Amino acid sequence: MSDPFLAAARCEPAPDRVPIWFMRQAGRSLPEYKEVRGGTTMLEACRTPDLVCEITLQPVRRHGVDAAVFYSDIMVPVWAAGVGVDIVPGTGPVVADPIRTAEQVEALPDLTLEDLGFITDAVRLLVAELDVPLLGFCGAPFTLASYLVEGGPSKTHAVAKSFMVSQPDVWSALCAKLTDYSVAFLRAQIDAGAAAVQIFDSWAGSLAPTTTGNRSCPIRGVCSPESPMFLGSISASEPASCCRIWPVPDVRSSASTIASPSQKRRVGSGNPSQCRAISTAPC
Repeated sequence: MSDPFLAAARCEPAPDRVPIWFMRQAGRSLPEYKEVRGGTTMLEACRTPDLVCEITLQPVRRHGVDAAVFYSDIMVPVWAAGVGVDIVPGTGPVVADPIRTAEQVEALPDLTLEDLGFITDAVRLLVAELDVPLLGFCGAPFTLASYLVEGGPSKTHAVAKSFMVSQPDVWSALCAKLTDYSVAFLRAQIDAGAAAVQIFDSWAGSLAPTTTGNRSCPIRGVCSPESPMFLGSISASEPASCCRIWPVPDVRSSASTIASPSQKRRVGSGNPSQCRAISTAPC
C-alpha cells in the first residue's frame, strides 16, 4: 500500500485518507519538548543528533501524524559554515556582523557535507525509527539573505530590498553562496534518507511578483524524481509570488490563513491538486 503523505505529494489518490501533518509540529506546544530541551540552546539542540531524533519523534508519537518534520532551523547551514549567527529566544536569528559589502560576501566560508555530519547522523537515526516519511527542509536565498543583511528579523525587509536594488551584483553573489549552503543542507538530508523536502521562502511575499530575488536557486536539481519538493511562504501579501520565479514545486505549502482558491489564482496553470495538499502552520 502506498504511503498517504507521499501519494498526496505526488498528486496520486490517497490510499485511505487525506494525510495530516503540521510544519511546526515539533516544538514548544508539547510539554515533552520543553522537558527534553531544558536549558539547551536552539543551535545546541540542532547539532545534537540524539536530541534532534527525540524532538522530531515526539509529535509523531503524540498525534499520529502522517509525516515527521525534521527538527532543525533554516539558519543551521549558515551557522555550520562558520557565519556568526545565533537563534535568540523570543527574537529569532540574530547575525553578529550584518552583511552590507562585497568584501563581506567574498569572505563567506564554504560549506561541505563534512561540516553537516551531525545532520546526516540525525536523519539516519530518524529513518531507522520512523514508520512514516521524513520531511526535510532548507531556507531559500531571499529569506536567508534578509536575515544576514538586516541582522535579524524584519517586518519590512527594507534594508535587504535596498541592498538588492543598489548592489545587484553583490546581492546575486550573496544569493549564490546561500544557495550553496541550502543545497548542501538538503543534500545531507536526502542522502541520509529524507523522503521529501520543503523550501522555506518565508519572506518571499514581501517582494513584488516580478522581482527575481531568488532566481539563482537550482535546488530542484538536488531532489530525485522520487523526492517531492514543497515550496512554502508564510507572507500574506503575495504568498505564491515565489512560484513565478522558482521551478514548479510538487506541493505549495502555506499558512492556514491563506485560502486554497486564492492560491490557485496566483500560482496560475498547473495541476490544481497541488494547491490542495496544504499543511497548516499553527501560531
